Amino acid sequence: MTTNLASDQNAHVFPSDFIFGAATASYQTEGAVNEDGRGMSIWDTFCATPGKIYRGDNGDIACDAYHRTAEDLDLLKNLNLNGYRFSIAWPRILPEGTGAINQKGIDYYNRIIDGLLERNISPAATIYHWDLPQPLQDKGGWINRDTAEYLADYAGICADAFGDRVEQFITINEPQIVSRLGYRIGVHAPGIADPIQGGIATHHILLAHGLAAQAIKASRNGAKPVGITIDLTDVVALDDSAKEEAAQIDMEVNGLYLDPVVLGSYPNIRRQEMLPPEDVIMDGDMKIISTNIDFLGVNYYQPHIIKTISQEGIKFNEFAYDYHPTVIGVRPDAMPVTAMGWLVDPTGLERILHKVSALTNLPIYITENGCAVNDYTDPSGNIHDHERISYLEGHLMSCWRAIEAGINLKGYYHWSLLDNFEWAEGYSKRFGLVYVDFPTGKRTPKDSALFYAKVAKSKTLSA
Repeated sequence: MTTNLASDQNAHVFPSDFIFGAATASYQTEGAVNEDGRGMSIWDTFCATPGKIYRGDNGDIACDAYHRTAEDLDLLKNLNLNGYRFSIAWPRILPEGTGAINQKGIDYYNRIIDGLLERNISPAATIYHWDLPQPLQDKGGWINRDTAEYLADYAGICADAFGDRVEQFITINEPQIVSRLGYRIGVHAPGIADPIQGGIATHHILLAHGLAAQAIKASRNGAKPVGITIDLTDVVALDDSAKEEAAQIDMEVNGLYLDPVVLGSYPNIRRQEMLPPEDVIMDGDMKIISTNIDFLGVNYYQPHIIKTISQEGIKFNEFAYDYHPTVIGVRPDAMPVTAMGWLVDPTGLERILHKVSALTNLPIYITENGCAVNDYTDPSGNIHDHERISYLEGHLMSCWRAIEAGINLKGYYHWSLLDNFEWAEGYSKRFGLVYVDFPTGKRTPKDSALFYAKVAKSKTLSA
């Protein structure tokens, strides 16, 4: 007798139109930084600065995706994925950040988009995934308000060139990382550690999102679905006395970026230095930032678990929060951690989805979710990444439960398709479904890729 999966209590069936995809980013995978007219980006400059990147790694070659387009698209097809999120390198389209368009850059992304459509894979293109052209950084980068206008112009070019075939455009990936790690802390490009500049960058990059969304909707191809990707962290207070500080932390890491987009205002953050200076916010800015969008992208990796600091002080599995001296972050001994040291808690994703759904009726896509594992090939050439399979199972189950609860979740993009250049961590952290041997570029699907391929094909997650 044949079992009907839809009625099997151990099978969790996703909607027929649900996107099972994978994601990458241009600087992390493409390589070919000096080929076919590409200009310099801030990450080329940052990587060339001694001491900024683990072991002095850089993205000069990365996964060599620029020369392996067909191979990588075939990987997506063979994994039964029906969605691919990639980013367009600003300096490959506009080497100076503005001005003359580099046709060879347009041609490259046309090859990706056309190849995806030939394989019945839906293209989702991110306009800005952190690779600002260096000439624009020389003009002030995200401290310069004009950069928001430059990004809007670039977004319009991309929409005109690719909008007849790209299914979805994402304006900006993780504005929080750009402003916090790039300008407030300085561990990402351009490497500025200045809280005031961090606040200014926050406003300008959110303004850039709104202007870019408007430019995409005004494309000669007509309005295309457009959204933004915001990285969200589930902030949990373990005791009542930590709830107030946890709420403040939540506003600093989540609300500062989410609220302006969906509510049109900045949250009531106690630490004023986290907010953009008042003289940076001009009349009409918040209306632009909250321009109507068609979906919201959510990146989720881990929770922040907060408790009031104990009399005994900080233990080995606890870490201090800057500017929040009465609480500490906790890494429970029983909770797994990834190779990045990030906590693994799929229920946090579920809570984030409920929170977002309470704020907006927009369709939601998980545009990144994944984990770093200390992967290696065994003597037979296989990669048995059991930890990643467990991670995938748990987070996909949270997605299914959210859909069952009525949340308008439309797709899931695993980060990442390939092991790649992981920013300041260089090549030391592997997030991919596919193992990349960086000396040769050889791709080998891991066990997690085979698991994910089965889920994507059946649209069913078995308990």
